[in-house]
Amino acid sequence: MTTAQSAHTTHMLELKSRYLMPCVYHFYANPMVLERGEGCTVFDSAGKAYLDCYSGVGVSSCGHSNPAIVEAACEQLKTLTHTTTIYLTEPMLRLGEALAAFTPPQLTKSFFCTSGSEANEGALLLAKLATGRNDFIALGRSLHGRTAQTMAATGMAFWRADPEPPDNVHFAPSPVCSDCPLGREFPACQLECADAVEDILAAHPGEVAAMIAEPVQGNGGIVVPPPGYFEKVQRILRAHGVLLIMDEAQTGFCRTGKRFGHEHWDIAPDIMTVCKALANGLPIAAFIATDEVAARYTKPGASTFGGNLVCASAALATLQFMAQEELEHKAQTAAGVLRAELEALAAIYPIIADVRGLGLMLGMALIDEDGEPASATMDKLLEVLKDDGILVGKTGPGCNVLTLMPPLVISDAEIRQLTRSLGAAFEKVCAAHVAPA
Repeated sequence: MTTAQSAHTTHMLELKSRYLMPCVYHFYANPMVLERGEGCTVFDSAGKAYLDCYSGVGVSSCGHSNPAIVEAACEQLKTLTHTTTIYLTEPMLRLGEALAAFTPPQLTKSFFCTSGSEANEGALLLAKLATGRNDFIALGRSLHGRTAQTMAATGMAFWRADPEPPDNVHFAPSPVCSDCPLGREFPACQLECADAVEDILAAHPGEVAAMIAEPVQGNGGIVVPPPGYFEKVQRILRAHGVLLIMDEAQTGFCRTGKRFGHEHWDIAPDIMTVCKALANGLPIAAFIATDEVAARYTKPGASTFGGNLVCASAALATLQFMAQEELEHKAQTAAGVLRAELEALAAIYPIIADVRGLGLMLGMALIDEDGEPASATMDKLLEVLKDDGILVGKTGPGCNVLTLMPPLVISDAEIRQLTRSLGAAFEKVCAAHVAPA
């Protein structure tokens, strides 16, 4: 980094410190300033290229500045930028139609908003309206948003900034087989983590409106539930008249190798929330429900920027691009190649406790010799990878799960670039932790 580049970065950090709240944080001890992107690559203010293997936490699934999506947004900008949901606009209505065709068949009615937090807040409200009940169930490693009710439904203490959130959420243990909160092993456990949902409902009869869950817990550390978990949970919920809300913020739109993450299991959610990849980076979200559930939301509701014409146009172009490029299939194929390389690294470095995930939502849990999360090593790896032009994420309660969610358009050559860099980074940082031959 030149003196001028260093001075520019220092100035940006000064602006951040002066004008942004301290809760706004960044990963790196030596950060860069990103300025533009193309495909799977982003560039900093010095022109250095980085292979983006986190894609804004799984947002830019179709690649940065995708020409087809950018064109659709720009064309709409030229005619009408904004009205609101109290007026009819064709992009919003066409998007509702397109989502009904793209989502599982029972989910037909959409309410558009601007963020995952807003979508989850709306979904929880809808569940209250549909059931006449006030309480919810969530999972211990969950993250569902920054609003009052969604923060209350967030199980990870790291993300619960509100010291006194609403007390109407009951937490069930996350189905983490690699680190079972109940101290059991699958399959001998017979899914006791699912039985815990039954226990909550028995303790609060007629009080719970819905259970909200991510198909794969993202910020929780890329937690994939064991086979049969969600099927058992939904049977329990239905027996008690409780709705199932699937939070597909990170798992939606082909990320896991299916259109939506919950489609890996034989379940049918009553409500589903989507955001992130829906418009490939433009701010749009929605909660989508069955006809029966949606019919209970009759009082006037609106979101000033929900269904915004520009974002809706971008979302329509995103869905079209995903279909044309067969991104669902590409995610499956690329995931097979990438996962094999990650498992090869795990065989060399014992610090990698396991490789987990579905599709192109993958994580490697790093555990120290004492069994504790290798958080410090994770931070070192992030810096080394960044310096080598690779951006990855970190998740989990201990921030020790190296997380990969690259654009679904990632090429074989870019996967090879990623795996070479990962190998070099582990060799540099973890050479002392190599498994004996």
